[in-house]
Amino acid sequence: MGVLAEAAAFVGERLGTAGRELRVERVVVGLFFTGVRLSDGSGGVCYTPVKEIPQAVCCPTSAGRTFDPVGVRGRPVWEVLDALDSREPIKTAVAVACLNALSASWWSRAPDLPYTIETGKDAQDVILMPPEASVAVVGAFVPVLRRLKQRRGTWWVVEQDPRTLKPDELPHYVPAADARDVLARADVLVVTGVTLVNHTLEEILAAARPGAEIAVMGPTASMVPDPLFERGVRVVGGVWVRRADELLDVLAAGGSGYHFFDTLADRIVIQRPA
Repeated sequence: MGVLAEAAAFVGERLGTAGRELRVERVVVGLFFTGVRLSDGSGGVCYTPVKEIPQAVCCPTSAGRTFDPVGVRGRPVWEVLDALDSREPIKTAVAVACLNALSASWWSRAPDLPYTIETGKDAQDVILMPPEASVAVVGAFVPVLRRLKQRRGTWWVVEQDPRTLKPDELPHYVPAADARDVLARADVLVVTGVTLVNHTLEEILAAARPGAEIAVMGPTASMVPDPLFERGVRVVGGVWVRRADELLDVLAAGGSGYHFFDTLADRIVIQRPA
């Protein structure tokens, strides 16, 4: 199984009957993030893969590419999770948001966890990145790239769209199709959670150098970390939604992470136990 399927199986086993009874109460597909609220009040978010749905230019061609907006409300969450491996990006995004909401539901109920969830902390602050280390970043993480430019040394940024990069970042650009070599050479690997939606994370982690410092970051990665830890990831950074309805209102109005970080959702960092 892949990361998403393993995470769903893990959280489903932990939640048991309580999890099987949960339903989707609300879905918002925003410009930047997709969000859900479940029937127990738990919320989850996921990156909205707008660039990956070029056919969504009119109602007839895009109608079948999303969940039925009328019928999704009240639907059992486990039916929605069937879309975790979908090749329809919006369906996958809704399913990942549900998985993240289920993870938050489990964390709030769990008597103890085999890892510590630190709130109010940014994942990039705990990544081990010594000056001599080579670093590969998958996805244009602005704070991480800013840190690398100040630190200097050897680093690469793997991106599907080079237009997201600034002029002084372009010399470090590596097309996604040519990434395998730098992934195998990097001492430190920082990966966007967006790779969960486009189903490329497993391939990226498999290409990483054994023993590399690996972090998976972003609101999309806000799920039980066990399958990531088993694949060599040490740091997982995401968010824990605290005020789901208010956050969904923000997304419905076109809001981004800057509008909900640290107010409606806590930043969280989870590190693999030593």
